[in-house]
Amino acid sequence: MKILVDADACPVKNIIIRVAKEYRLPVIMFIDTSHVLSDGYSEVITVDKSADSVDIALINKTSKGDIVVTQDYGVAALALPKGAYTLNQNGLIYTQDNIDKLLFERFMSAKVRRAGGRTSGPRKRTKDDDDRFERAFRNLCSTVKAQGN
Repeated sequence: MKILVDADACPVKNIIIRVAKEYRLPVIMFIDTSHVLSDGYSEVITVDKSADSVDIALINKTSKGDIVVTQDYGVAALALPKGAYTLNQNGLIYTQDNIDKLLFERFMSAKVRRAGGRTSGPRKRTKDDDDRFERAFRNLCSTVKAQGN
């Protein structure tokens, strides 16, 4: 079992590393060549800057029982059938029960934007967001480790 992180724009990398160390879980951070990352703990995989290259590399390394941290619904949708546990930077656990709705909402927002409409962007990140992520991430690490994955 390992933790895979879509790390390009991930605001919770430090929390992931801190918790992973406590649970003694390996972490792989995926970034493209426009980013630099070195945290002294995780393995960093750097891929080219082409569209979806980080997503493809991450999914190709994902196995059953892994934890995937991503804010990309598409990546989550690809990780779930592989038997991975997935969550976003705000602590939302992606499941087979909610992924279709999330993908549909993303599609509708893109459709509105293509037609010249506006959609609201993400709100400013708060300490509560970090706390909510850490609680969900800890619970997931504990559950997965207890299951022996």
